[in-house]
Amino acid sequence: MDCKDKNCGLKAALSSLLAGLVFGLGLIAAGMTDPMKVRAFLDLAGAWDPSLALVMGAAIAVGLPAALIARRRGRSWSGAPIEWPQSNAIDARLIGGGVLFGIGWGLAGLCPGPALVALGSGWGEAAIFVAAMLGGMALHALLDRPR
Repeated sequence: MDCKDKNCGLKAALSSLLAGLVFGLGLIAAGMTDPMKVRAFLDLAGAWDPSLALVMGAAIAVGLPAALIARRRGRSWSGAPIEWPQSNAIDARLIGGGVLFGIGWGLAGLCPGPALVALGSGWGEAAIFVAAMLGGMALHALLDRPR
């Protein structure tokens, strides 16, 4: 890690811990760890619950200015350089991944972040989702290796 001071590793660990705690508590407070709330949000033709749209809007309102500031600074709070994605191509892999993510989110009512929070908060059924997610990640790593 390319940091400017000797406490970079500790700062990175503490800021990661704090960010993870705030994010996890926010997911719980917003109901994103409740699959039924997520399914109600996705049920546009039925008993639609728009509250998660407000959560997503608030996340964008907070995240966009933070990302712009981070891009200008070029370094994280810990002093480590920020590596931004180099590609902005919209291709079949990106679209296919988005479709698979959406199908999984709709079927399970969970996505990776809320699933890990749900598992960490003691909801045992989240373990099935997390195991399947890790299996999918391993399969992707196996199939997507450079030839």
